[in-house]
Amino acid sequence: MGFCKLCGKSSVTISSYLGVCVDCLRRRPREALAIARRAHLASRARFKLPGDVPSGGIPCGICGRGCAIPEGGVGYCGLVKNVGHRLVRPGGDVNLGVLSYYYDPIPTNCVADWVCPASTGRGYPRYAKSPWGEYGYYNLAVFYGGCSLDCLFCQNWQHREYPSRPKLVSVKELEEAMHNRVTCICFFGGDPAPQTIHALLVAKKATEKGVRVCWETSGQLAPHLLDKVVEMSLKTGGIVKFDLKAFTPSVYKALTDGEVDIALRNFKVAARRFRERSEVPLVVVSILLVPGYVDEMEIDLLTKFIARIEPEIPTRFLAFHPDYMLRDLPPTSIRHAETAVKIAKENGLVEVSIGNWWLLGDYY
Repeated sequence: MGFCKLCGKSSVTISSYLGVCVDCLRRRPREALAIARRAHLASRARFKLPGDVPSGGIPCGICGRGCAIPEGGVGYCGLVKNVGHRLVRPGGDVNLGVLSYYYDPIPTNCVADWVCPASTGRGYPRYAKSPWGEYGYYNLAVFYGGCSLDCLFCQNWQHREYPSRPKLVSVKELEEAMHNRVTCICFFGGDPAPQTIHALLVAKKATEKGVRVCWETSGQLAPHLLDKVVEMSLKTGGIVKFDLKAFTPSVYKALTDGEVDIALRNFKVAARRFRERSEVPLVVVSILLVPGYVDEMEIDLLTKFIARIEPEIPTRFLAFHPDYMLRDLPPTSIRHAETAVKIAKENGLVEVSIGNWWLLGDYY
C-alpha cells in the first residue's frame, strides 16, 4: 500500500517509490514532479548515469533528447562522452554497437506478432514466406544497451548495465548472423534510438539479404533520422512499433523522465505513411498498463490521439508486472485491460488486442 506525499492518499495503485499519485501529477504537476524527480535521480545514480540531459556542450543529435555534452561529460544514454572536445562512442566507430543479440524462434512474443508477416503470413508472397506464417524460421533480436528515457517501470532494465561494461558488436557480425533461416530482424532494448546510426547500417545489410526490418522504440528518435528508420521497415515488410507510455506531459515525465511531445510528434510523422503499404501495417502501438498511472484517462487520451491520426493502426495493450523501481505496484488487472480495450474501440480504433494476458491478475 503506497501513499502520495502531496495529498496523503493511500492505495495499492500508488507507488511509494514514485511518491505521488496520478491525480496530483495532473492537478499539481510542478510539486508532484519535484517529488518524482527523486526517484529518477536514485535510478540514474544506481548505474552511474547522468541525472539530467546535459547542456552547454557539443550537440549529439543521434536521438531526440537534445544532449549537448560538455567537456568531460556523458550523454543521457551513458554511451556518448566528450573527450578533448570531441564526441566519442564505445569502440570509437559507428560500425560498432553496444548490444547483445539472439535468435528468437518464430512465432515470437513480439509486440506485433498478431499482425506481422512472421506469425500470420500477412503480405504473402511479397513479405512472408508462407500464407500461414514462418514456423521454423527466426527473428534476429538485437537488444541495444542504453536508452533515451529512464522508465521507472522498465521491464528490460538490464540495458542500463551495458554502458559501463559495453559488449561491442560490429555491423559485419550481425550481417553474418542473418543466415538463410532468419526472416526478420528487430531492434529493441533499452532503445535503438541512441544507436540509430549503427542500427541503420545493420538494417541496410538486412535489406540486401531480403530480411524484414522492425523497430521497438519509445519514439525518442532524432527527427532527421526518423524517415530513414521508417523507410527501412516500409520497403522490407517490417513494422515500427511505438511504445506510447502516457499522454499527459506530467504523467509521462514522472514515469519516464522524458518529454511526451517528442514521442507524439515522431509517432505522428511515421503514422502519416501508414497507408503507403496495405498488406502489412507499417506502424503498431503498444501501451503498457501501469496500474494507477496509465489509467482510464490516459488510455482515453492516447487512443483518441491515435484514432485521429489513423484509426486502423493496430494497438496492443500490455500487462505490467512489478519490476525495477515500481516493484510495489500490483500486476495489471483483468478489469483494467478489458476497460482499456473497450475505451480504445469506443474511440474508433479498429484493431485492438491484449498482449501478455497471462500476467493479468485481479488485485484491484
